[in-house]
Amino acid sequence: MRLTRRHALSVTAGASLPRIAIAQADTRPTITVAVQKIANSNTLDALREQSNVGTRMMTMFVERLIDLNYQGQLETKPGLATEWKRIDDKTVEFSLRKGVKMHNGDEFTAEDVAASFSPQRMFGETRPTVQGKTLPLTGQIITSTANKDLPREIPPVARRLFPALDRVEIIDRHTVRVINATPDVTLEGRLSALGAGIVSQRAFNEAASWLDYARKPVGSGPYKVREFKPDTSLTMDAHDDYWGGRPPIKTLRLVEVPEVSSRVNGLLAGEFQFACDIPPDQIRDIEKNAAFEVQGGTIPNHRITTFDKNHAPLRDPRVRLAMAHAIDRKSIVESLWEGRTRVPAGLQWEFYGDMFVQGWTVPEFDIAKARDLVKASGYKGDPITYRLINNYYTNQVFTAQALVEMWRQAGLNVQISMKENWTQIFERGPERGIRDWSNSAVFNDPVSSIVSQHGPNGEQQQYGEWTNEEMNRLSLELETSTDRARRKQVFARMLQITEREDPAYTVLHQNATFTAKRKDIRWKAAPSFAMDFRAGNWGA
Repeated sequence: MRLTRRHALSVTAGASLPRIAIAQADTRPTITVAVQKIANSNTLDALREQSNVGTRMMTMFVERLIDLNYQGQLETKPGLATEWKRIDDKTVEFSLRKGVKMHNGDEFTAEDVAASFSPQRMFGETRPTVQGKTLPLTGQIITSTANKDLPREIPPVARRLFPALDRVEIIDRHTVRVINATPDVTLEGRLSALGAGIVSQRAFNEAASWLDYARKPVGSGPYKVREFKPDTSLTMDAHDDYWGGRPPIKTLRLVEVPEVSSRVNGLLAGEFQFACDIPPDQIRDIEKNAAFEVQGGTIPNHRITTFDKNHAPLRDPRVRLAMAHAIDRKSIVESLWEGRTRVPAGLQWEFYGDMFVQGWTVPEFDIAKARDLVKASGYKGDPITYRLINNYYTNQVFTAQALVEMWRQAGLNVQISMKENWTQIFERGPERGIRDWSNSAVFNDPVSSIVSQHGPNGEQQQYGEWTNEEMNRLSLELETSTDRARRKQVFARMLQITEREDPAYTVLHQNATFTAKRKDIRWKAAPSFAMDFRAGNWGA
């Protein structure tokens, strides 16, 4: 019998799929991660979303020239660059990885690097300065709709990350030179940090607006953004052309679940496969169920209390120092963190190596000294406003309540003012007094934290909370000096200014992050807020 096309269609319509088709079906899982917050800015642009929560998800879709080993100790390793070398004190040359496909199908080239660091995308009207002299922009000029409405917050952030970046010079299709306006021994570290991500030149240029681009950035990471619903969810699909191997997850979803109990209950009920930001007192209860486990520990991030010295009761540095001496940090670590973190040696980390200031400590807990400082300052009991968000940080409210009681014991009248978001926290006004914050060391040098956060381009000074003339001079020296011994002396002096003489902040404890998950999923938490879902860190 002659088999017609119509007859063939009628036969196959009722038949099961052949074995080869079944074998080719995509059996990778859909994974849901419950988080406290996806993005503070409700965008996915790292130059706008410089936050702990932003760190968690950015590396899923945007990559950097220099990557970090998230399954090790965050040491640097090749990313979109296969190798790099110093040309001089101001210049690093990068050999770019060949055969990388961006999420829109374009091949990754030197043009994408130059566009990602272009003056228009990063710096707006700002210019690098050398010894007070403003330099002209010499980087690649691009014209796109997306940079015409660049948010005002981006240039200050970009200048904080790259205070003297001059340009990216294209040598050939797969070779670039990153050139600074000043000597900078930390340039490689800066290029491994959040904010140094590479995006598609074409996608950025063709975006209808900056917000359109920022809510669906096109990078080269293992997952590509399908949909971002602010305050609700982020859905990503596997980028099957990923140079680092086929991603193990078909669809990866982050869902915003503010309440700890809801995250835990959803995990145990099978609604989520991962639940982030788990307080230490929940760990034992979760692990009573043999099907689940909690991973995590300390990370290169310190929780701090930050002072606005324009607030009338805080103008006298003795009041701020009294607040530092009134804090029983050991008690906070033992009671609220169950000993799972520690009190560090001020705003520094041991991986600074020979730049670590040995013997430095946070102000010791001494309630008598705190009371003496309060008395000497002439403080009369005026309210000190403490602006607070409801548990953005793990144990934030409990910690704040403990601090208020400790300060009361020293004779300080601190009053909590609950706020809904960071915009309200930073809003200027005479009642802005102290706030919670955390500072990360995103690479192994002090400029990555004390200068980046508290120097002249740092967030604290940008928001008008604190400034110090000597600190600002030393910040420039630390950023531009190549004399390592002198740089260490400068850093030690900066600690003395910011933590003792004219306190900008006081360190509470090293931060720790804990993630609960199904035990049958073979996945390892990184010593970072970042979550790694690449092929080498997955099994089920």
